[in-house]
Amino acid sequence: MAPLPSISHDSRYVCKLNKALYGLKQASRAWFEKLSIVISSLDFVSNSHDSALFIKCTDACRIILSLYVDDMIITGDDIDGILVLKTKLARRSEMKDLGYLRYFLGIEVAYSLKGYLLSQSKYVADILERARLTENKTVDTPIKVNARYSSSDGLPLIDPTLYRIIVGSLIYLTITRRDIPYAVHVVSQFVVSPTTVHWAAVLCILRYLRGTDFQSLLLSSTSSLDLRAYSDADHGSDPTDRKSVTGFCIFLGDSLISWKSKKQSIVSQSSTEAEYRAMTSTTKEIVWLRWLLADMRVFFSHPTPMYCDN
Repeated sequence: MAPLPSISHDSRYVCKLNKALYGLKQASRAWFEKLSIVISSLDFVSNSHDSALFIKCTDACRIILSLYVDDMIITGDDIDGILVLKTKLARRSEMKDLGYLRYFLGIEVAYSLKGYLLSQSKYVADILERARLTENKTVDTPIKVNARYSSSDGLPLIDPTLYRIIVGSLIYLTITRRDIPYAVHVVSQFVVSPTTVHWAAVLCILRYLRGTDFQSLLLSSTSSLDLRAYSDADHGSDPTDRKSVTGFCIFLGDSLISWKSKKQSIVSQSSTEAEYRAMTSTTKEIVWLRWLLADMRVFFSHPTPMYCDN
């Protein structure tokens, strides 16, 4: 084989990529593009508000396909159409049908006539084992009331690796645990240079999880399809930069479907300004959810009420 020409100083040569391989920067984009073409050829439409969501609606039924890399969830009220879809996808590429949804990306799914129950109890057990938390002590709250932490508290950890691993795992746990986002938000601010005080706060969250690992998120099958939102904010709670924290939760009927706890990007000059900024973030989420649900043929004839603490 002749040696390749040197192109370090010759602009006449370019590299042509014939095949996207795992590990390359373009691999994920090429895979999603290929799969999108296949799914779209089956009369599915990529959702304009969530590009990984594909929907096929007719006057009689609908089928929804949610994609995460090479894992997918298919649901809808057209059983025959779902079987045809899986058959056609299997012809295009190798795939495995795992049957009814039981476990997906660390989330356990159970269902009954009352609805779907989402939990991450196994994931919690894995976090506790990874943290080497052998004691059985539990606490009633994930963070101490009115606790304020700064980067100068305590002594720096000799090896912050475990702290970063646990905090990253806790962030993923907030997918179903709506009771810990604020506490996780607090400890995640110190992953660069955590201290013994910050690690104690993480241990408090873990002890709380040990005592509440049975908690799950119920998506009720009997509730109404009405959106309502709750918004709140503190004022200047961070002792370092005096920024406020936004918090909101949004319900679809009796089911909690969206929530957030996040520090505001700028310093609010008053509690009123902090509340308005929190309401703005909540409104953006409401608008996005209404668009997303409309694409699923869930329409609303009246405005979404938003409740705030003033």
